[in-house]
Amino acid sequence: MSDPVVFEADTKFAVFARNDQGKLQGGIRANAFWNYCVIELLWLSTETRGTGIGTKLMLAAEQFAASNGFEYVRTETLDFQAKHFYQKLGYHVYGQLSDLPKGHTTYCLVKKL
Repeated sequence: MSDPVVFEADTKFAVFARNDQGKLQGGIRANAFWNYCVIELLWLSTETRGTGIGTKLMLAAEQFAASNGFEYVRTETLDFQAKHFYQKLGYHVYGQLSDLPKGHTTYCLVKKL
């Protein structure tokens, strides 16, 4: 007889960046479970790209994950998106999916906290 299915609670969270007028400039949506935090979405407004806000958002998400006992953060990005950004923050490519989407590569990245 197999073990019964067990569901564990996820730790879903978001981190946001707003300007002085309160306008949303960027954000992260994440889900953490077991010992991993998964960055599901990182969004930055066009005018904030390259200003360091993405780095601050990532560091805030990593700090939250670490303070809640998670040991790793992983994410995915496409070849025309943010691979180098994540690598600059200490993420390492552990896998890639060619032709996903067609004509492009999806990179899977991870960082030990």
